[in-house]
Amino acid sequence: MSACRSKGSEKGRNSHFSSFSMLIASQMEPTYARRVYPCFDEPAMKATFNIRIIHDPSYVALSNMPAIDVCEVKDENGSLWTVTTFNTSLKMSTYLNAFVICDFDYITRTERGNEIRIWARKEAIKNGYVDYALNITGPIFSFLEDILNVSYPLPKTDLVALPDFGAGGMENWGLMIFQEASLMNLPSDEFTSRKAMIALIVSHELGHQWFGNLVTMNWWNDLWLNEGLASYFEYLGATFVEPKLSLDKIFYAHVLQPVLREDSEIARSLSESEDKIKGSFSLMSLFDNITYSKGASITWMLSGFLTEKLFIRALTSYLKEFSFSNANQDDLWTHIQMVVDAQDEVQLPAPVKQIMDSWTCQNGFPVLTLNLTSGTIRQEQFFNKNNRKSTDSYNNTWIIPISWMRNGSSQPLTWLDKSSKMFPEMRVSESDYDWILLNVNLSGYYRVNYDQLNLKRLARLLENDPKAIPAVSRFQLIDDVFALTDFGYVPIETALELTKYLAREDELFIWNVVLLNLIPENLESTLKNHEVYPLLKKYLLKRMLPIYHYYAGFIRQNADALEDDYFAQVYLEKLLATACWLGLQDCLDLSSELYAKWRDNPEYKIPFLIRRTVCCYGVAVGSDKEWNFAWEMYNHTDSVEEDEDILLYAMSCAKESWLLYRYLQYGLSDTLFSSNCTSVIISHVMTKDIGHHIAWEFVTENWPLLSQGYGHELLHDVLKAMGRFVKTDVQIQELQVFYNATLEEDEREAITMLLESAKLENIERRKLLIKIANWLEKNIDD
Repeated sequence: MSACRSKGSEKGRNSHFSSFSMLIASQMEPTYARRVYPCFDEPAMKATFNIRIIHDPSYVALSNMPAIDVCEVKDENGSLWTVTTFNTSLKMSTYLNAFVICDFDYITRTERGNEIRIWARKEAIKNGYVDYALNITGPIFSFLEDILNVSYPLPKTDLVALPDFGAGGMENWGLMIFQEASLMNLPSDEFTSRKAMIALIVSHELGHQWFGNLVTMNWWNDLWLNEGLASYFEYLGATFVEPKLSLDKIFYAHVLQPVLREDSEIARSLSESEDKIKGSFSLMSLFDNITYSKGASITWMLSGFLTEKLFIRALTSYLKEFSFSNANQDDLWTHIQMVVDAQDEVQLPAPVKQIMDSWTCQNGFPVLTLNLTSGTIRQEQFFNKNNRKSTDSYNNTWIIPISWMRNGSSQPLTWLDKSSKMFPEMRVSESDYDWILLNVNLSGYYRVNYDQLNLKRLARLLENDPKAIPAVSRFQLIDDVFALTDFGYVPIETALELTKYLAREDELFIWNVVLLNLIPENLESTLKNHEVYPLLKKYLLKRMLPIYHYYAGFIRQNADALEDDYFAQVYLEKLLATACWLGLQDCLDLSSELYAKWRDNPEYKIPFLIRRTVCCYGVAVGSDKEWNFAWEMYNHTDSVEEDEDILLYAMSCAKESWLLYRYLQYGLSDTLFSSNCTSVIISHVMTKDIGHHIAWEFVTENWPLLSQGYGHELLHDVLKAMGRFVKTDVQIQELQVFYNATLEEDEREAITMLLESAKLENIERRKLLIKIANWLEKNIDD
């Protein structure tokens, strides 16, 4: 969520960018070229383009190709204009055409004859904000040229950082456009997480220079050939220039885990038929996580079972055949098949097309269920059993590569190509130390449901020797079992058994997945008021202490020492916030100490990794003095946007009702805030354990005022947040009375349904929390 802006301070805030400038930039993808010039605006209708731009002489014009002529003309009023003419483009799709007219500066470097320029606002160039981006662009280009064995055909490449741009980046051939945040970092900022984000975005757009620009999909229904492959190479390129990043951990945490969570809910396959798309929905909706992340995950799996060597060989052959032209999914399969047929090391159980179509043309993905006494594995589509309608048919089958290990040693890859199959080599003996692990290092796009016998053995192994299971597999084991719990495949107790070992877990990205499952952000206030809280506190804190103290030591002594620890920068906040939320005294003290240090010396910077949590708990354990300081700093003209977001949140952490009430009042007074701040403040207060009643009262009392200013959007946000607390019909009626007066009839029905389903969810959740509480009772060892 972006910061809401205080009124009247725009000028003060941007004083270092105060002069007024114009800027024009284009975004043609998917179908906007037709608004710029008459054309057959289809990706397969490639052509060469001659572009000429007439513009104000104090600006520079950029396009896909280098400028070959710049001259001046006078118009009928005698004003001077500059005419910039660009070289004829290569044969390309209309959606990749681009132009920018700006008064930016640039820095430049030539790599293998390709002149790379990065353009940005003059101050940003002068302060070195895009130096890092320039340092990595050339090396990623060379990396991709070398690995794909296809050279980049343009003489120059411009990357432009725009103050405002809808997407993170756009890959226009020779003129890539980014939003500033995607390309800039402070030269003093040594933290890997910021660099990693820039490296990933730049690497993604560079990957497109081959996948998308040189070879383009025939039509948008195969968009994944662009986005999925660029998203795959994005991770290869970024970990090449930032070798401190662990490729497989970051790929799972960013790509695979989130899309597996989403894919079971979305009724769309990776590659759809053209008719289905033309008939039913906008192209924009194809630019989603399925296209990007599922596309990248399927590519990851493909590269895994082919071996990277063969996969890259096939890609080179595909790129060479379809350069300056178009391809569909089957063309890619054909080239892979040719490479597979020409060697005999890698044997596949079926033609490439048959294997891969099972992943790209069916929606969802499989879950494998094991029975290790008989050595049987069966597959079915992973779906939510809790709300399955009897009419739903889930009879898809996939051709599934299974990488596995037994007792710590890797086994040869095997395949499941029908709905179930016996694997005699997977039968386990009576020994407790005989265990099996499937989908090692998450090489396949599926989940695994082990039988109780093997799970017991794995849980015991984790307690005795967690490192016997590779980190990525520990992550996956936990993520799978919680997902299986959510969808009604296994009881919650099964998942909890796998958390007993956590005192020995030192990987933050694994802790993060545990905490997201046990303490989802939006449930903190619900859990706090439930009898499960003290049990959770005792159970989790005992296990969190080792990793908490390890990181708290760094925070106290030298937070900069964590600058290369990517996961600390991304996930430490959640760990710390949980420790404080569970009432760990040391965590509360740490927050008070650092917050007090900041109060004594506003020049002091709380380490940014944990600033949000420290400010929140600094205010929470403090009095009105601490709160007032946050308010003062928020209104300080030179505070940066990120810090404002943090402070808006922190002020809702107060533990005294009158402070929260006063905060809401401040939010209402229109001189202090822009309108969208008010709803941000209300939602923040509403999600706190003591805040939701206060916020609710406040909204009902001030509704006439609020509904004028913010109307329905605010109401929807508030009702969504209130939905978490609805447990009875009486509560729904109470809410109804209130919104019946303000909403149109059709909206009322929608909201009532929303609340009804929230109520059912809450009732289910209560049942679940009781089970968790019972399990914790038995498993808290004093």
